Amino acid sequence: MIRTVGAGALLAGALLGCAGQTDRPVPPSPAQSPPSPSAPAAAPTPSPAPSAPVPDSARAAGLGAGPALADLRMAEERAARALAAFRLSCPALQRRTVHAGITGIDWGPVCAQAARVPAGGAADFFRTAFEAVAVGDGAAFVTGYYEPEIAAARAPGPGYAVPIYRRPADLIEVDLGDFSDSLAGRTLRGRVDGQRLVPYFDRAAIEEGALAGRGLELAWAADPIAFFFLQIQGSGRLRLPDGQVVRIGYDGQNGRDYVGIGGLLRQRGLLAPGQASMQGIVAWLRANPAAGAALMRENGSFVFFRELTGPGPIGAMGLPVTPQTTVAADPRFVPLGAPVYLSLGRADTDGLWIAQDTGGAIKGANRFDTFWGAGAAAAQTAGGLGARGRAWLLLPVGTRARLDAEAAQP
Repeated sequence: MIRTVGAGALLAGALLGCAGQTDRPVPPSPAQSPPSPSAPAAAPTPSPAPSAPVPDSARAAGLGAGPALADLRMAEERAARALAAFRLSCPALQRRTVHAGITGIDWGPVCAQAARVPAGGAADFFRTAFEAVAVGDGAAFVTGYYEPEIAAARAPGPGYAVPIYRRPADLIEVDLGDFSDSLAGRTLRGRVDGQRLVPYFDRAAIEEGALAGRGLELAWAADPIAFFFLQIQGSGRLRLPDGQVVRIGYDGQNGRDYVGIGGLLRQRGLLAPGQASMQGIVAWLRANPAAGAALMRENGSFVFFRELTGPGPIGAMGLPVTPQTTVAADPRFVPLGAPVYLSLGRADTDGLWIAQDTGGAIKGANRFDTFWGAGAAAAQTAGGLGARGRAWLLLPVGTRARLDAEAAQP
């Protein structure tokens, strides 16, 4: 759901100061090195060491050997769902020659093999066709997202005053990877002003009418707070007054950085850590309507939608995402469409996932957001998920040895 979609994840995005369609920052690793002790007073102050460059791709972060896949628990039911999602992703995987900064990955043979896997053979396929690699240190942080449902109407009226906008025609999206392989996975969004590409309207400008009168309204939501959180998810369901349910999916974002309001509330001492749940944030917004509206505007990110008439919701690859199978990842570090193995010490999360989505705050080599579907159970699981563990990217067998050989060449 390309959460901001992608995005994307409603609860963790709001709570952690990040987001979904989804948009959440990477929390600091619990295993940081302690600061160096201060130098003696008599010693001259040394010049600061130059900062190490921040890795911006899987190749730059480093690809280490992961465990043998035969040693990892791989339930056939989960593997079968992952295989179905992988098959859907294969055409997109094979269109690029550079993935996450890694050149020359040949997905053709494994995609051809995937098409021939017999029933009951999914787990064996993944064990034999792939090898596990750790991107960077492999230490993962994982959250969840789901498909919410809110009240809305097709036309404005009493109780329905919050416009849900379609994608504007003047929103320009630039895939920087088309200009340089080093920029693969990076996207720039804006609008043309004269001969310049400038930032698109932010949330405040849009809510104040920057898009009014252009016929872009898809529907009108009843509750601005509920719609705000649906935007974080990047897709959802509209319950119309006559009971009809309309599915809407992510169709672009204004390019503005996501700001998590949960983090702002904590930083300002307005919510204690124990109150920083989705319920606590919503309660604060409702108890402080004017301040809450201003707070939500501090998140300049705004998501546009389209009506979905087929399978959905739709992820960043333009494909339907699958509950308990699709994971959102940072495409700078994880090729979209590739399998990922998560090990968090939880029966509901551990195993194979397919990276088919992104999120505005899903940033970093091992930051993932798992999709759980719709309904109360999905909301409960996604909202309560915030776990650390290990993650391994699955690449076709022989990929790492080839990369090592290339690196060893003078």
